[in-house]
Amino acid sequence: MPELPEVEVVRRGLRPHLVGRRIVAVEILHPRPVRRHLAGPQDFAATLIGREFAEPRRRGKYLWLPFVDGDALLVHLGMSGQFRTADPGLPDARHTRVRFTFGDGGHEVRFVDQRMFGGLSLSVGGAELPSEIAHIALDPFDPEFDIDGIARRIRTKRSGIKRLLLDQTVVSGIGNIYADEALWRSRLHYGKPGDTLTRASAVGVLSAAREVMQDALSEGGTSFDALYVNVNGESGYFDRSLNAYGQEGLPCPRCGTPIRREAFMNRSSYRCPRCQRAPRRHATAGIRPVGHRLGQS
Repeated sequence: MPELPEVEVVRRGLRPHLVGRRIVAVEILHPRPVRRHLAGPQDFAATLIGREFAEPRRRGKYLWLPFVDGDALLVHLGMSGQFRTADPGLPDARHTRVRFTFGDGGHEVRFVDQRMFGGLSLSVGGAELPSEIAHIALDPFDPEFDIDGIARRIRTKRSGIKRLLLDQTVVSGIGNIYADEALWRSRLHYGKPGDTLTRASAVGVLSAAREVMQDALSEGGTSFDALYVNVNGESGYFDRSLNAYGQEGLPCPRCGTPIRREAFMNRSSYRCPRCQRAPRRHATAGIRPVGHRLGQS
């Protein structure tokens, strides 16, 4: 799933193509992306016609497209959701699911989703903040984000620090990629319990998360394949700057020790075993790198 930088790139890319434009037609090319609209695809399309878009907004990984009337189009990108723009009459990109046409006769906006885990839904009264995502915590880019307050909350938790960074009710926007990168920058092991962190360490890892996401944003996000692109079809290039995530076996840029990949929450976690030493309970728990076999040293 795209993380904060990738969603912010999409938000910024959509802005000049949506703000002030009025919808005159909505074509649903596949019903699955609008499955949350219980009245069906035709009603979904009819409900949107005549509405004018305001400034696109985001919280963490969540994107919504407000209308000037106070409602909003809530967007879930899922694993492969994209927005693409094209002049009317041009062929659709492969896997185009929804097409928006506007009264000014200009370019269309099309929702493309290969795997169709994403979707679009109408949030009544959701222009300021859709009720569907009101439980999501502020992200580190929000002007009201209280880094000291979040650090204090982290330090009351017994869960490992990476679990806490991934908990979108604690801090939003951080996923597996940027959690690993923030922990590498902070020299913290993913399993170190929150309640064992010093204030400086808790604030430091949150600051590192913001810094690494800002760096990624400046590179257009992280694209490992064609499933994440901007509205103009361009990929992000931060994958070339990653220090830990996806770097298994490569030397740590800081100390030269090979980066290790380990199983974590049905996914992988990447760390430098020298810079990010395991806390005692992890070091003695028999945790093995991914691919380790019994009998190997």
